[in-house]
Amino acid sequence: MFDLQNVTAGYGGKDVLHGVSIHIKKGERVSFIGKSGAGKTTLLQLMYDKNRSNTAIIPQDWGLVKSLSVFHNIYMGKLNEKPTWYNIANLIHPMAGEVEPVREIACKLGLEEKLFTPVGSLSGGQKLRTAIGRAFYRSGSVLLADEPVSAVDDHQSREVLQYVNDTFETVVLSMHDVDLALEYSDRIIGLKDGQVVVDTPTRGIKKSDLDKLYLN
Repeated sequence: MFDLQNVTAGYGGKDVLHGVSIHIKKGERVSFIGKSGAGKTTLLQLMYDKNRSNTAIIPQDWGLVKSLSVFHNIYMGKLNEKPTWYNIANLIHPMAGEVEPVREIACKLGLEEKLFTPVGSLSGGQKLRTAIGRAFYRSGSVLLADEPVSAVDDHQSREVLQYVNDTFETVVLSMHDVDLALEYSDRIIGLKDGQVVVDTPTRGIKKSDLDKLYLN
């Protein structure tokens, strides 16, 4: 599904990833871990750029339009499937045929009562669930998410990660919380200074085994 061989990549004329090779199979739940700046975000974006057709992505800032409603933010998951005039018309006056499938997703995420509420007025957890709803509405079987639960509490984090695993066939996350990464993934890929230094199943691994990723 994702097969990168000896990849070097970056931005602003500076390399962030150095000779990275990974292979992720269909059905895996993988977490990228490592210090800030290790290359996790760059790696996720590279994977998305190489396989957009069946893949949804949640960026670190969730990529929501705060002035628009929950409905419109979820609907944006399929903007590319409709002509521009149709999307503009639906922005001005949401059409019943578009509202109902979005409402079904909002219900599953506990957002039905907020369907036409501007996202900017929502709590952090509700914003996160809106971003997940947009990814789900896109209808892909693969989710890439960059620090998806960094702004919500532990209880909400667990609810969201369980929902994600139940909804998407293949899940690749960039995670700052190692405990959650170990609990909700079946494989850990650890990056340090733009290189893969750990690639191991989560079964049997301890958090302390990963300390080397965070040492200077």
